[in-house]
Amino acid sequence: MATDTSGVVSAVESTAEDIAAMEIRGAATIADAAAEALATQASESTAASPEAFREELRAAARTLYETRPTAVSLPNALRYVLRGMEGETVSELRAATIARAEAFQRDLEQAQSTLGEIGANRLRDGDVVMTHCHSTDALACIEAALEDGKEIEAIVKETRPRKQGHITARELRELGVPVTLIVDNAARRYLDRADHVLVGADSIAADGSVINKVGTSGLAVNARERGVPVMVAAQTIKLHPDTMTGHTVEIEMRDESEVLPEVERAEIAGGDHGDDELQVENPAFDVTPPRHVDAIVTERGQFPPESVVTLMRELFGESTGEPWEP
Repeated sequence: MATDTSGVVSAVESTAEDIAAMEIRGAATIADAAAEALATQASESTAASPEAFREELRAAARTLYETRPTAVSLPNALRYVLRGMEGETVSELRAATIARAEAFQRDLEQAQSTLGEIGANRLRDGDVVMTHCHSTDALACIEAALEDGKEIEAIVKETRPRKQGHITARELRELGVPVTLIVDNAARRYLDRADHVLVGADSIAADGSVINKVGTSGLAVNARERGVPVMVAAQTIKLHPDTMTGHTVEIEMRDESEVLPEVERAEIAGGDHGDDELQVENPAFDVTPPRHVDAIVTERGQFPPESVVTLMRELFGESTGEPWEP
């Protein structure tokens, strides 16, 4: 069903487009941008009545929500802001929404720093970590370890097809970390040199399953076989409260052109048969079972994956609704 975008300000639509195109990426960055967009919607709304104002905010939230179905930090940010939308007049609703968004952004900024300090305690001086994709939460752990005076090296998987590992490599080099960049298929070979696998998460389910960039699950299985501990760094905005009530996490399928550009597709499918039977699939994420994860590190502490549901209940209760729905 198409989203009714009447009353949605251009800044919200622009933010939604940037999230969908991955110009805005990373769970914390997405959540921060979503909260900022709702604050802008509240600030620029010309609604004449409280109900019209609420509907505009819900429409703005739906516009943002539909961009990335797997990145749970996005709906968690929307939930947080919309549930603070209280007041009897448009003026009161506007002030409450902006204040709520700003509070969320302040907490978000502090959360990553706290998480990094906790995660750094698991890293020893001289450790070599292997990373997959790009995670600001994972990088926060390394940065905090460096600030503690520890020397850390990194083996960085380039992470096809969008090569987000190149971003990780660049940012680690800016921190002064020695980096070995490898193709994804070389991970098993280089695990013998690694002391930890350190990854982020886009979502974490109630049973402790980790939904992260496709390739994470295979890396975790190989790491378990090699005896290399797997640490997942994830702020609590990555917890997926809907999974407590039986919902599954939708795995986003991205455009096939990221894997196979049109020119290359034509070359492969050339000849008399055409390309009707050439299928290209591009899942953005996979699911790593909790048995392959040693610890989930959050700003609230570190947890065995099987116990993360306790934290989820503490933060979200037993179930959640969707405040952007009519």
